[in-house]
Amino acid sequence: MARVKNSVTTKARHKKVLKAAKGYFGSKHRLYKSAKEQLMHSGQYAFRDRRQKKRDMRSLWITRINAACRENEISYSRFINGLAKAGVEVNRKMLSELAISDPKAFTALVKKANEGLDGKIKAAKKETKEEVVVVKGKATKEEKVAKEEKVAKEEKKVASKKETTAKAEKKETVKKETAKKETTKKETEKKETTKKTTTTKKTTAKKETK
Repeated sequence: MARVKNSVTTKARHKKVLKAAKGYFGSKHRLYKSAKEQLMHSGQYAFRDRRQKKRDMRSLWITRINAACRENEISYSRFINGLAKAGVEVNRKMLSELAISDPKAFTALVKKANEGLDGKIKAAKKETKEEVVVVKGKATKEEKVAKEEKVAKEEKKVASKKETTAKAEKKETVKKETAKKETTKKETEKKETTKKTTTTKKTTAKKETK
């Protein structure tokens, strides 16, 4: 058996890893073994920090809002509670941007929050839909009967729809057949009339020749 050499694929794999590790410190971008280890670690860190970044940004927005609230003589927790009672739905990212770029608008929101805390403004009540959750294996007999009735009604509706469509198709076919018969009758009548006219013309021509 011939000896199989795998140098081409290994070289390609090494090149791929070293290309991904470009810019790493020391031997981590030169040697394959250390570069591979560092890439594994860096992938894990990236996966973790994609989630951590969201938490860090939220804490940054909260600190910015808190600093702006202290300037307007209110605490962060009372400010957020007042906005919730007043029915103002603005997320923390937008609040932090307002605190930096538009402090007048932020002071107006602080006034709204104070009014909400005093009870002058109340949030509109949201309609809540009650959802009934049925645990598997614990459905009562009444629920089973209701489900069976629903299924039976749906089956009846489907059957009635099929019957109506079948009747409509039958009517259309009957109409088409009657239309065809009428057209054939008219064609035969036309042919007979043309034959009669031709025979009468021939007889008159013979009499004139005599």
